[in-house]
Amino acid sequence: MKTKVYIKSDELVNKLNNLLSDSQIYYQNLRAYHWLVKGPQFYQLHEKFEEFYDSAADDIDEIAERILMIGGKPLHTFEDYLKNTRLKADRDLKKAADIFPKVISASEHLLTSFREIAEMAGEENDEGTVALMSDFISKMEKRLWMLNSMKE
Repeated sequence: MKTKVYIKSDELVNKLNNLLSDSQIYYQNLRAYHWLVKGPQFYQLHEKFEEFYDSAADDIDEIAERILMIGGKPLHTFEDYLKNTRLKADRDLKKAADIFPKVISASEHLLTSFREIAEMAGEENDEGTVALMSDFISKMEKRLWMLNSMKE
């Protein structure tokens, strides 16, 4: 017998699609930082940005699959992502001093989105989405702690 995981709420699907869009822009920005960063911290940052974008790619897949599980349709074109993101696509950033504030700001934005979605999903008794957002929250809080520690 085939059972549906969860009956969707259009509002939750929309929030998840906004998060998917933000995550795609975050991912692409991290790729650019990885490619373009210069300076004395190049090696360390080059590796760290690769770690971050690999993690973001996994998160993107989890978000899209969760949208499908709750009966929605994930956005899947860059045109759609650009229409639905609240993040800005960065260009030509090379210095760590310019990149760090962008990564921290985008990470804080995603953390806020994770918390909002977790709250909404909790109100709808969608434990699967709550659990996914909780995992993202823990990971992002650690990332922000590490990023902020590097600034000092």
